Amino acid sequence: MTDGPTPPPSAPEAPRDDDARLLGLIDRLAALLDRSDLTELEVEAGGTGLVLRKPSAIAPVAVAVPAGAMAEGGASTADGEPPTAGRDPAAAAKPSVKAPLTGIFYTSPAPGSAPYVSAGGEVAVGQIIGLIEAMKLFNEIKSDLAGRVVRVVPESGTLVKAKQPLIEVEPL
Repeated sequence: MTDGPTPPPSAPEAPRDDDARLLGLIDRLAALLDRSDLTELEVEAGGTGLVLRKPSAIAPVAVAVPAGAMAEGGASTADGEPPTAGRDPAAAAKPSVKAPLTGIFYTSPAPGSAPYVSAGGEVAVGQIIGLIEAMKLFNEIKSDLAGRVVRVVPESGTLVKAKQPLIEVEPL
């Protein structure tokens, strides 16, 4: 016999706690990779695997081009198009506000409310552009750029990684 009531069994941890711990671990691993000379970091635990790569580790794939596919007087890609055809070089160079941490990105303060910023609107330095939920905390993300919002990159409610572009801005 025991004295007094027995304590209830501890409840299993909520999945959100597991997600927050996992996101924190991914952030720490990404920071470790950034500080190191490594170009790739692969981690396996149980049945789960994760591979983090620096952009320099992802080399463009070389494609053999048949001799007849070369554009007259210049280079071409495998489909015979000039290397810049169909691509907007200015789009690749657009300034963007980047996520300061990994977490779930929200474009508005509450479900159903107006977004902080939207494409075509203007943004000022210090203006809130969204929220990132990490470890059960909502962090206000403020713009470090001023101009016209060209594009809101991630959809609301999606996972973003640290340094990932959140909005693209065209200076005015």
